[in-house]
Amino acid sequence: MRKITDVRDFEGRIKRVLITEEQIKEEIKRVGKEIDKLYDGRPILLVSILKGAFVFMADLCRAVSVPCEIGFMCAKSYYQGTVSTGIVNITMDLEQDVKDYHVVIVEDIVDTGRTLNDVVKLLKARKPVSLHVVTLLDKPSRRVVDFTPDISLFTIPDHFVIGYGLDCGEFYRNLPYIAEYSEE
Repeated sequence: MRKITDVRDFEGRIKRVLITEEQIKEEIKRVGKEIDKLYDGRPILLVSILKGAFVFMADLCRAVSVPCEIGFMCAKSYYQGTVSTGIVNITMDLEQDVKDYHVVIVEDIVDTGRTLNDVVKLLKARKPVSLHVVTLLDKPSRRVVDFTPDISLFTIPDHFVIGYGLDCGEFYRNLPYIAEYSEE
């Protein structure tokens, strides 16, 4: 992967927009209502998997009306490249003890499923009242473990994507849409 040298190089790596800002906003509103209905006024703990899900989590927590706390974990299997290493590392754990919470894991993308599978096992072992996974993007064609998120906003084909929190080499998180990354 080449290092980005200037704004032209940055913009040149955006191959095409797959999901617009408006589409993302509409789906978040819909899912916020779905979560409200699911929890029927009961408080929840939204757990963002850093770094990629922070933008999605910020918008999702404003879209729900049930009382919510937020927490953060950092789990990663991608480092500087565009292919998962297959090794999931929990580099930052939750501060909250989840046993008294309805936990909603908020993820940016479910690709191979390894990261979420490991995070879900870890949190289920801590005995939350309930646990659901909401993902912005689902890429089932890449699954290598048996894992299905409870709620997916968008199902996408096997493209490396950037924007709306998702990165390549830490760049592109600030894009307000989801785009396909050009490796050329």
